[in-house]
Amino acid sequence: MTDTEYAGWTHVYSGKVRDLYVPTSVLDDDDTWTGDPLRLSPVVLVVASDRVSAFDEVLEPAIPGKGAMLTELTRWWFGQLPEVPNHLAHPLDDRLQALDLPEVPAELADRATLCRTLDMFPIECVVRGFITGGGWKEYQQTGAIGGIRLPEGLSNGDRLPEPIFTPAWKAPLGEHDENISYERTVEIVGEVVAAQLRELSLEIFAKAQAIAESRGLILADTKFEFGADRATGIVTLGDEVLTSDSSRYWDAATYESETTPERRMASFDKQIVRDWLAANWDQSVVEHAPTLPHEIVEQTAAKYRELLDRLGV
Repeated sequence: MTDTEYAGWTHVYSGKVRDLYVPTSVLDDDDTWTGDPLRLSPVVLVVASDRVSAFDEVLEPAIPGKGAMLTELTRWWFGQLPEVPNHLAHPLDDRLQALDLPEVPAELADRATLCRTLDMFPIECVVRGFITGGGWKEYQQTGAIGGIRLPEGLSNGDRLPEPIFTPAWKAPLGEHDENISYERTVEIVGEVVAAQLRELSLEIFAKAQAIAESRGLILADTKFEFGADRATGIVTLGDEVLTSDSSRYWDAATYESETTPERRMASFDKQIVRDWLAANWDQSVVEHAPTLPHEIVEQTAAKYRELLDRLGV
């Protein structure tokens, strides 16, 4: 995705919307670069790009300011959750003292996060407080989500009796993630870690939901990612947290006053992009997505910014 290099940093990976760098000095100590470069470094620089993806494709053009807004929002949420261990790297950490860390490039400062590398669990920790999206489709077919039986007669957008933990297995690059049951989660990460992931996810969601509601917003669902601290083994919150790309936020007043699902559940994210693509891209005929119109790009950027303003970030 990128061939950009910065003084003191070496690019080691790009996903659809983020780029990872490690200190070049760490790799210089391993002439052969054996194994995963992220295993060699105690820190990683996570850079959120302005790229936008939908339907498993990176789209053109990018959304101006998106990376900075999502980074700012993640930092803010970490600040709201001081009791939850997170992956932010602190300069006084003994494990970092021996490193001659390069400066974060000035041009990346607003969208880069210096993080401790974790041993990530291959579990996407999804919490749902309302029924919609893929959960709504599954409920219509089975009466349950992730093996959790739900009351009969729910409608799209309804609040669930209580938030539920519906994990997914993070598939290898190039494959689709797979929704799994809690029992399958136990098989993958073990009973102790599975219980910790579920408990932490539900606790964080409850606190975030209350904060959102105090600002006239509904946090309908979200996903978290956790890893084990390599020195202590403590389950640690990583990745982006409670952003527009990982969460579904609705306006509480609109949710109460509107009757059609499209208006009732208008979200502060890239749904505008998804809707435009659904109406203008026949994937059975055209392999790659069309270029996004300027007005769609501008409207999407405005939605990202509106969420930050509403939360008071």
